[in-house]
Amino acid sequence: MLQASTRALLIGPVIAASVFLAGCGAAMESPPSGAGSAAPAVPRAAAPVAAPGEAVAAGSAVVGELGAAVDPASLPAGALYRNPVNGRDEVIVGNIAHTALLIGDSQSEPQASWPRRALAGLGYDVFFCGKGGTGYVASNGATGNYVEALQRGDWHLPYGFPPLVVIEGGGNDAKQGASDEQISANADRLITTIKQRYPGAKLAMVGTLGKGSEHGGARRAEVDALLGTVAADHGIPFVSVGDWLTRYGLEAQLKDSVHMNGDGHRALGALLGERLAKLGLALS
Repeated sequence: MLQASTRALLIGPVIAASVFLAGCGAAMESPPSGAGSAAPAVPRAAAPVAAPGEAVAAGSAVVGELGAAVDPASLPAGALYRNPVNGRDEVIVGNIAHTALLIGDSQSEPQASWPRRALAGLGYDVFFCGKGGTGYVASNGATGNYVEALQRGDWHLPYGFPPLVVIEGGGNDAKQGASDEQISANADRLITTIKQRYPGAKLAMVGTLGKGSEHGGARRAEVDALLGTVAADHGIPFVSVGDWLTRYGLEAQLKDSVHMNGDGHRALGALLGERLAKLGLALS
């Protein structure tokens, strides 16, 4: 697991920095026991095609100030590396071949969250990108929505090619009143970006956790259904969770109106892991 105290390095154009639990990175884990101003966006370029789990093919070695090529494979886990293909800083991951990238909100952010538990149970280390209060359209002020956060570096993707990328969320979009058109457009942008960056990876989407439209789920259930349509348009496996709280009798495991307590995270993690395994997304 990457630690928040990862030491900082500075090697010419190659930047390595501490990666904190609150941000992207520092969230790789084994299966749990018992279960401001931002820099302007840098234009994207599609990464080269690679096999899932390939560690160092995302860009050529960068030449440092003294003329020596810096091999990203020589950098420690947690370091930030300026990917020459797309111009973005990305995080060096020690075991990219066994890593699932998880993009999400406060449902995914805790280290023992149900989406992380599900992925860990399928054999993956988990690298989290996201922040509570954000979504496809929603931001929390300091951190932009999923697309903005990626473009301006609020959080950083892993370097290399993870075998699986899972996108979770939508609850904050429902809460902040984002329209169907806004959510769909930004989800399309994010999916397109991820497909460009990790062309060899499997993708999956997890919808918006809720009670279901017949049990007061209201907008959260609508957003869950909308995201299912977006996923279908892109040919991406989708797990609808818009009625799971009532379907599986988990309302008693809520610690507030939308977030789970420990027992709830364990129960949902097992359910999601089963669904993802049936979709053929377990680590092979």
